Amino acid sequence: MKIHKRNIFILAILMYVVFSIYAAYNVFFSPKVISRVHRVVKKVTGVPGGAKAGGAVASFIGDEKWNPWEDELTDYLSALDKRREAFRLYQERIDKNRPTRYKVQIWGKAAIGLYLWEHILDGPLNPTDKTAQWREGEIQSGKIDFSFYTGPAVVQGHVPLDTSSVVLVLNGREQQKISYATRWLEHVHALAQARTVAHVAVVLLGSERCTNDWISPYLRSNGGVVDLLFLVYDSPWVNDKDVFQWPLGVATYRQFPLVMPNAHMISSPRPYLCNFLGTVYKNSSRETLMGILKEAGMENKCITNAREKWLPQETTETLRRYQTALAQSELTLCPVGVNTECYRIYEACAYGSVPVVEDTLTPGACAAGHSSPLRLLKAAGAPFIFLKDWKELPSLLEKEKGRSPQERTERRRRLLEWYGSFRLQMKEKFTEVLEEAFFKNS
Repeated sequence: MKIHKRNIFILAILMYVVFSIYAAYNVFFSPKVISRVHRVVKKVTGVPGGAKAGGAVASFIGDEKWNPWEDELTDYLSALDKRREAFRLYQERIDKNRPTRYKVQIWGKAAIGLYLWEHILDGPLNPTDKTAQWREGEIQSGKIDFSFYTGPAVVQGHVPLDTSSVVLVLNGREQQKISYATRWLEHVHALAQARTVAHVAVVLLGSERCTNDWISPYLRSNGGVVDLLFLVYDSPWVNDKDVFQWPLGVATYRQFPLVMPNAHMISSPRPYLCNFLGTVYKNSSRETLMGILKEAGMENKCITNAREKWLPQETTETLRRYQTALAQSELTLCPVGVNTECYRIYEACAYGSVPVVEDTLTPGACAAGHSSPLRLLKAAGAPFIFLKDWKELPSLLEKEKGRSPQERTERRRRLLEWYGSFRLQMKEKFTEVLEEAFFKNS
């Protein structure tokens, strides 16, 4: 038994000695075999010590730390750079294809500016309180981002100008208004000289007799700063190049509202044939009109309310009565005043009451072409009734009595659709003219 244990022990000792010798040999005498994963690249060109051989300097990088994931990291960074470059090119294509947008500010320093902003451009106003000292709004049309400022607190030098393109809305009907408008034009001229403003347009409520010579020196064509002029009434200046005709619109200065058409306005029967509420001047065609209505016995068929003196403002009650008359009448009689074009024409359209227009020229310097007066409305195909003389009115009203409810409803529908289309056309024209004149070369 003891001999057997001793043999096992001796065998174990021999195996240990053999293993130790084998291990020592591998450590000290066997050539090193380095796996691919742990290989350290050792480039040697030429002789040791940095001596030159064949024009190349010996480089030893065997002592550098090696990163086993270096290849993978390089591939990842390369792929990431490619993705970033592809995204940059994509963004460039998007930016190139994205429509360029421009900014235009409108400074409303006349009541007609509210017709431009709310009725034509369909822009919002904040605050909604009409008596607020400062009101503003923003809207997009075509390639232009419009901003609008109006109210007594909108004064020279205190409008936050963030664009070089400005539209001024001014009143040039009387000398006091002209003096005020001139101060604004001089302010814009100073901004242009300081290179703060580059493009200027003016929407002008001009003289009812078309005498607007005071603004002529401010036009770009005469050496001034105004690139474009949008002018109310049939001025002979209109050339559709730098002077364009603009509609008078509704009397926003009398708080006439933006009326939204509805089905009730079209389909509901109207109890009156016609209406006329307004100032009757001595020896005017308005006086003739009132006499003809009385002689024809139409006083009960038409709503009339004549006054001898013009009032610049309406009371809440008079405005309500006027709007009711428009809404309850098939026709609105529109005799000439100082000019043939009057607010009543547009206000009647807003309520679907067909304007019966006295189609005669008034004294003054307005254009006298074959399409005048009201050439802008006629060119737009206005579905009005045009009379050369109020003596034609009795036969017209007799004919109206025979119209069926269906005919009247269809006529109201056509009128409301036309008026909506007309305002849209003016919006598009206004925008396109500004884009062409201000930004064509941008």
